Amino acid sequence: MLKEKFDLAGKVALVTGSTRGIGKAIGDAFEEYGAKVVRHNTKVCDLSDPAAIDAFFDGLEKSGMLPDILVANASIQAKIPWQEFPMDEAMREIQVNFLATLRMFQRCYPQMKARKWGRLIVVGSVNERRPHPDMCVYAATKSAQENLVRGIGRQVAAEGITVNNICPGVFYTDRNRDCLADPVYGPKVTAAIPMHDYAMPEDAAGAAVLLASDAGRYITGATIMVDGGLSIPG
Repeated sequence: MLKEKFDLAGKVALVTGSTRGIGKAIGDAFEEYGAKVVRHNTKVCDLSDPAAIDAFFDGLEKSGMLPDILVANASIQAKIPWQEFPMDEAMREIQVNFLATLRMFQRCYPQMKARKWGRLIVVGSVNERRPHPDMCVYAATKSAQENLVRGIGRQVAAEGITVNNICPGVFYTDRNRDCLADPVYGPKVTAAIPMHDYAMPEDAAGAAVLLASDAGRYITGATIMVDGGLSIPG
């Protein structure tokens, strides 16, 4: 019976930023469990453009592909000291990382409510708990996402919709490859992780399948840390 609860057959899943890294691993896992996955990158829809988001969802609606499962994975970050952070870059991060998530939730919600089944998932960051000194704006947008998850999750739980946050730690992705390969900096990073190792993209996939499936139907408003213990106070 438990195995059947992980089955995603008949579900449509939209995973933003799903042509590489964590997003690709999540999309691959959803397909393995039977979902039809809509792959996204900036060429498909530029999340920094609010009009492009609505046009993209208009197209999904017309084609009968509005998602039953949404994973807001795509994000941007700039490593700049907070006192030097340009306002235009701050607004871009707020739009892509937070406002785009809000708008996509709004577009998915009516169908999920009508069907009494839906999964809204964000991919956050360990920066929510331990902000990098030069990524304070990025950390703030991820904290905003986490609050959105808890606020919406309480309101839609009785409608069969769960809202959750997967919070990765240090993952070996395109974004982190160079710094983790650095012979001095890389070992310092892994030494700070209780597991003394970084994660691979597929390490986030199990949590995503759980939260997207009926196996995770009683989990909502939660943040699932996938960080090797990095966020544990010590």
